[in-house]
Amino acid sequence: MQMERRPVALRNDGALWFYFLGCGGAFSKRLYQTNLLVVKGPDHLLVDCGTRGPEALSAAGISTTEIAHFLPTHSHADHVGGVEELSLTARYVARHKPKMYLSEEYQAVLWERTLRGGCEFNERFDGKGLTFEDYWEPVRPTPVPGMPRGGATFNVGNLNVKTFRTRHYPQQAESWRDAMYSVGIIVDERILYTGDTQYDEGMLAELDSRYAFESIFHDVQFHPGGIHASLEQLEALPADIRVKTYLVHYGDAWEEHENEVARLGFRGLTRQQTVYSAP
Repeated sequence: MQMERRPVALRNDGALWFYFLGCGGAFSKRLYQTNLLVVKGPDHLLVDCGTRGPEALSAAGISTTEIAHFLPTHSHADHVGGVEELSLTARYVARHKPKMYLSEEYQAVLWERTLRGGCEFNERFDGKGLTFEDYWEPVRPTPVPGMPRGGATFNVGNLNVKTFRTRHYPQQAESWRDAMYSVGIIVDERILYTGDTQYDEGMLAELDSRYAFESIFHDVQFHPGGIHASLEQLEALPADIRVKTYLVHYGDAWEEHENEVARLGFRGLTRQQTVYSAP
């Protein structure tokens, strides 16, 4: 992918753009949170909107009211903390209902445990409090036969997106099957973004053998332990995987590790508010 520090828009000439509104971890103060905007031709998909997501969108010259397609990867605040603002500005400012791509099971979790408290009682509609469907048009991804890790797919115009489950949290989860809901994405069967995940070499091996990705964006932290893959663990990835992998979701002291990332043969650290373009 070509990397270019440039303004972004919600449409382009047909190239596939990955634009990270932020590249930081949950507690970063120097970086925005790792929220991703995918654009291709007239179509866009916002992947996650954390507590600073609306601010990061504004810094990129985009209003929350312009977002028409949204995918939440999981329920940590740095990924869904700004979704209440997306909901409220869509209903009361833009007066439109954007599409959200998620399973019925995860919709219930997102509404009951994250959105309901701030969204249900803004008005009474048909004599009742508001529901998820008053704010969003839910779209259910379709299961992909034979795709590993609960793979499912949907299209946003000419963008094809596939989701797969990751082993993110709790820390003690032994596989994605006993972990809380968390997904990564594959776009046009070309680019993989892991989303948040612990180290899981088998995940990359089975997905890359199926799709032979051009580029990979992988979660990283610069210390051991916890619920993210550490740089020390990622060193064990095969060289042919490392050479096409950008690292993302890192902490504020990233400059201290930049040389080590290069020495280990990774493609580099993902930069926030930078267009990664594939023709």
